Amino acid sequence: MRIWQKNQLKRINILEGSVSSGKTWISLVLWAFWVRTMPEDSLYMMCAKSLTALKRNCLLPLVELVGEGNFSFSIPRKEGVLFGRRILFEGANDSRAESKIRGLTLQGAYCDELTQLPRDFFTMLLSRNRKKQAVIFATTNPDSPSHWLKTEYIDRAGELSLLDIKFTLDDNTTLDPDYVRNIRLEYTGIFYERFILGHWVLAEGLIYPEYRKALCKPPESVPDVWALSVDYGMQNAFAGLLWGRYDGIWYAVDGYYHSGRATNVQKTDDDYAKDLEKFVKKYTENKISVVVDPSATSFINLLRRTRWANVRKADNAVIDGIREVNTAMQKGLIKVNPAIKEFVKEIEGYVWDDKSIEEKPVKINDHYMDSMRYFVKTFGIAKPKTTYKAIW
Repeated sequence: MRIWQKNQLKRINILEGSVSSGKTWISLVLWAFWVRTMPEDSLYMMCAKSLTALKRNCLLPLVELVGEGNFSFSIPRKEGVLFGRRILFEGANDSRAESKIRGLTLQGAYCDELTQLPRDFFTMLLSRNRKKQAVIFATTNPDSPSHWLKTEYIDRAGELSLLDIKFTLDDNTTLDPDYVRNIRLEYTGIFYERFILGHWVLAEGLIYPEYRKALCKPPESVPDVWALSVDYGMQNAFAGLLWGRYDGIWYAVDGYYHSGRATNVQKTDDDYAKDLEKFVKKYTENKISVVVDPSATSFINLLRRTRWANVRKADNAVIDGIREVNTAMQKGLIKVNPAIKEFVKEIEGYVWDDKSIEEKPVKINDHYMDSMRYFVKTFGIAKPKTTYKAIW
């Protein structure tokens, strides 16, 4: 805020660092004050990986910060009004998104989680930000040191008109000490390095380094809720995990596994549906919710026509899903029955692909891993809830 007051903002202003460090809150405060001082007849933009993420992370908090009388928005129309200034909204989940903003002339833009936006979109956004005194504000957690944002912009801050401000947990003095202590314990490996320490580090080694903490026999009592997660495969393995919730903790009670390639027996959608019916009936006669590999459209449609209460496509965000599984394990929100032998075998060998340019797991024997990730990500088992305080 002092940098803004002294008119020392740069063309690109990046707020990066650990989770819960206050960077989103103060960036929204800064964005609101800055927009209020800029021309009313100019266009402005706010963007994120998706409009849903933008609404959740920025728009709703911004309403709480400045009040409904100063900011209103419509997601269907993809625009809002902040202090009388027109703000356009855009979701950018792939390289084609850059075509959505061609031809615009912007006074300023706000980017949520910039590392998740496509490089082409950001490049186009820079070219659209062409009015006098136009600036971009962006927040992000650190990513790989080879990420385009790091190599092409942050590392070249001395050459560019770029301000890079780093945030850590200690910068947010409003946090409860117990929360800080707990969140430091909840992240492990690469996610601790990035989201707690704020370092740009490579992904390497085991993906779930402390998986043994999650291996635990389920209670002998009956859970209050059941769910099923499925990674679909014809020649590749088909892996299903049956989850039961006991006193707020989800246990993978049992697993269904079939590999067409290993057994030389290829099953149809109908075969799998009948197998899952028998598999679940060993534990409950009640209808349960099911999340399925989003690529298995025909299988999903088949399940929806049968006994299953709620069948939905799984959220297949790989890196975010892995991070949330790590968090859920650390918080003790999920446990897995060690009697599911193939699961234990998979997780012991589930590692980052150090030969890939992109950050991703090695795609070998990962079917239960995908099934677990689908469950945690789609049901929001580890999703944090954030409360914002009004600035007025």
